[in-house]
Amino acid sequence: MFVRTCSQCIQGTPTRVLSMDNLPKTWDDWIANFSEWQDRVGFDREWLGDFDLSIQFDWDRAGDLIEFGDYEGRKKWERSLQVPHQSMRDALVAMITVQGDTEFASVEQQRHLLASAPTDYDRYAAARIMAEEQRHGWQMAYLLMTYFGQQGRREAQKLLERNAQDGDRLLGAFNRPMPHWLDFFNYTMFVDRDGKFQLGMLSTSAFKPLAASMGPMLKEESFHLGTGSNGLRRVIKAGVIPQDMLQRYMNKWVSTAHDLFGVDSSSSAHWAYVWGVKGRWDERKKLDAGIEVDKEVLNQEARGHYHDEIVKEVDKLNGYQDEGATPFYVAHENFNRDIGDFGGQRFTVEGTKFEGNDAEWDEYIRNILPTAEDEEALLGYFEMDWIANKPLSARQLESGIGANA
Repeated sequence: MFVRTCSQCIQGTPTRVLSMDNLPKTWDDWIANFSEWQDRVGFDREWLGDFDLSIQFDWDRAGDLIEFGDYEGRKKWERSLQVPHQSMRDALVAMITVQGDTEFASVEQQRHLLASAPTDYDRYAAARIMAEEQRHGWQMAYLLMTYFGQQGRREAQKLLERNAQDGDRLLGAFNRPMPHWLDFFNYTMFVDRDGKFQLGMLSTSAFKPLAASMGPMLKEESFHLGTGSNGLRRVIKAGVIPQDMLQRYMNKWVSTAHDLFGVDSSSSAHWAYVWGVKGRWDERKKLDAGIEVDKEVLNQEARGHYHDEIVKEVDKLNGYQDEGATPFYVAHENFNRDIGDFGGQRFTVEGTKFEGNDAEWDEYIRNILPTAEDEEALLGYFEMDWIANKPLSARQLESGIGANA
């Protein structure tokens, strides 16, 4: 779920050499290759039920005029050749490619969970999320195939060749293993919420087909976020998994999501704004309110909005705890960062610099992030009624989504 910049891409990713003879020439060619990808990763097409993998645009929401940057007030670009410079086209291809890469990676990370779903509803929810992630990947591949010529066809094919299980998806977070459902609920709560912000920032893009793609994707993304918050709420209500253990898994995925916004001061984000291809979160509201843009800290600004939102969401979860229970918290943006100004440094969950030695730091982290002992203990908890049940609605049953998984 992200402009994500090259500073976020994993280093040392194997380079796959593509023969031009093997590139899809038409959209139907790419769909045939997509079906091969589904088979290769083990996603049974019957699990889609009645879900429609179709291309969707909201042209009205996209708007007609460029809304910010150096080209503000001009007509939005409807074809790639209308984009003024090749560097801007390259930036658009990179954004679309990374977004599509995260969509297919999520399916590769999560597919195996369908076999161990704790309830029929959770099987449906995970299968629906994976169906929608595939549709989002389709949407990005369609933009690449339709608007960006040979360069786009090459990147569209690569979306199907990288694999999270091989560790060569573009963003490190989307190569991380997701061994169980507690990870899944935290992932959809925190990482998919990062995706909402990324889609929102692309929704005002000067490239109209990209902006028009975001509305339908954002509508579907809301179900993913609801699945995460609903799942964690039901875990808390069941009262089987200890509070401190659940907090450690929250800390793991919150810090992962903080990293996904990129380095704090990003030249890529700066130029994306200048060119009008990626805006701020709530760009239109900020323009209406006359809020000045600071192009030097766009990623940090977005991360701050995200952090404020998840603080509110976690506070809602506290309402489902027993009276007197230790409240859940959201770790500070500095904690456990791999990139940016605080990457690789030792900060506490409160955001203060850790002053102890290596042994003290290791002991601190054992109490803050999941351990091998936590993973072992979860196996036992998963044998219990560790999550409150949620019935399927009549429409969800009728959809057939995930029914045969």
